[in-house]
Amino acid sequence: MDAIFHRTSIRKFTEQAVEDSKVKMLLRAAMAAPSAQNQQPWEMYVVKNRNTLNELAECSPYAGMLRRAPLGIVMCCRKDCRSPEYAQIDCSAATENLLLEADTLGLGAVWIGIAPREERMAAAKKVLGLPEHLYAFCFIACGYPAEQKKQQDRYDETRIHYVP
Repeated sequence: MDAIFHRTSIRKFTEQAVEDSKVKMLLRAAMAAPSAQNQQPWEMYVVKNRNTLNELAECSPYAGMLRRAPLGIVMCCRKDCRSPEYAQIDCSAATENLLLEADTLGLGAVWIGIAPREERMAAAKKVLGLPEHLYAFCFIACGYPAEQKKQQDRYDETRIHYVP
């Protein structure tokens, strides 16, 4: 539970590479997410190549932090799953799991939305050469944090409604 109340969006990273063992833990955490009908519509592209990270940064005006991140993960959704209308929800759960595991491992990360913006999805598809049955859902920039941020307390009693 500590990661839930500690995790923040980190956009500045050191140059230190993320160890392969930690990358595997991030991916394992993502794949442990709940999924509608257990369809697990996710496929993840791990990107460490600087040129590719720079190209991905051009896919969205909000992806600039990929230019300095030592690691990028592209969360993709399969179109050919049992319940495609729930695929983005499933990929959201997987992304949040990955972000929480990053915090637990002493890494920083930030979720960069791509879907449902067609032009951003198409740009990512082109950079990665994604097959027809996949589309980019989001980018995750990840690495050792070069900034420290305190999480905001977002608890708001006014948004809670008890049903009698």
